[in-house]
Amino acid sequence: MDTRTTTAPPRATATAIGDASPDDTSLHDEASELRMATFRLARRLRSQRAVDSMSDGQFAVLAALSHFGPHTLGELAERERVSAPSMNRTVNCLEESGYLTRTPDETDRRKVNIALTGEGRDVVAETVRRRDLWLEEALGALSPAERAALASAAALMREVAAR
Repeated sequence: MDTRTTTAPPRATATAIGDASPDDTSLHDEASELRMATFRLARRLRSQRAVDSMSDGQFAVLAALSHFGPHTLGELAERERVSAPSMNRTVNCLEESGYLTRTPDETDRRKVNIALTGEGRDVVAETVRRRDLWLEEALGALSPAERAALASAAALMREVAAR
């Protein structure tokens, strides 16, 4: 009796869709569908905003300041993954519009802290309200089972995003 164990060869990763096994193609198709659905939903939600002329990048800065509090220009640039000069242009525009302020740091005068104004907080709150309302209305058109499926999917999406 042969007591040697055999192991299956490692599963090859397809380098092109044409080389993919049926399982790989199915996974690729599922990933593509999820990416496109997520993109479309995000784009639809982004269209719900309090200030139509505000770019997504500008709103992202206001939302970051609302959620995390005052930042320096460098911290904002790092958080949003843009260059400091690009962030400076965005901050200048938002400051001119009255949505944020720059104030010298009390402990290090070389630093400037960027914070929301009341008007900036109002824009964030109204945009979030509009987005939540749109999504609530869209969910209201679904059956309870469909809403439960989306709730489960949301939990899984958070898990995938955390990887």
